[in-house]
Amino acid sequence: MLIGILQTGQSPDVLRSEAGDYPDMFEALLAGHGLRFRRYHVEGDDFPASVQECDGWLITGSRHGAYEEHAFILRLEVFLRAAYAAGVPIVGICFGHQILAQALGGKVERAPEGWVVGPQDYDFDGETLTLNAWHRDQVTRLPPEARVTARSDQCPCAALAYDDRAFTVQAHPEFSDAFVEGLMRTRGPGLVPEPLMAAARARLGQPNSAPVIAERIARFFTQPRPTRA
Repeated sequence: MLIGILQTGQSPDVLRSEAGDYPDMFEALLAGHGLRFRRYHVEGDDFPASVQECDGWLITGSRHGAYEEHAFILRLEVFLRAAYAAGVPIVGICFGHQILAQALGGKVERAPEGWVVGPQDYDFDGETLTLNAWHRDQVTRLPPEARVTARSDQCPCAALAYDDRAFTVQAHPEFSDAFVEGLMRTRGPGLVPEPLMAAARARLGQPNSAPVIAERIARFFTQPRPTRA
């Protein structure tokens, strides 16, 4: 199965040589699940020619807000609505989680909860999973098709399901603890409150549920689906 990675941002230059760019992280996360990948740097206006060009679409995180009026964001929303209507499965992570919700009629904004960084515990329909996070924007109003499948005290809409059409997660299962520590070191000072970063550092190295989410992403992409016109 060929998955198109829609790259909506880049990892920081100072971390990229060791951690790789966002598509590298997703390919590592999903290795061993029988998926193949093709990359599209949509932030740089490299878009697929058709929503049928790949068997599924994965939207990465980004430093941009989904509500910002960049040309690539507006074009991405059009593409995602077309892919969704065609029944091509979509997975969104962080910005990807937000932009799909916005494209389908939801709302994204700076949340009153503020920054959420580092390992966080999420309630996935009664199962507690721990994932790394890095965001202060959130989905604050659901699109009509979405159902909340995970939440936390800081993030009420932490994962969304759209029947068999889309699965999105606010957290970053692709972010290693080392990468999160690098973000706190390079991007965090003066941006993220120091007490939040201190609390996140205290949890780095503890068990993480990224492999569980990787399995769910792979299973979502490969599950049988009805033929749609």
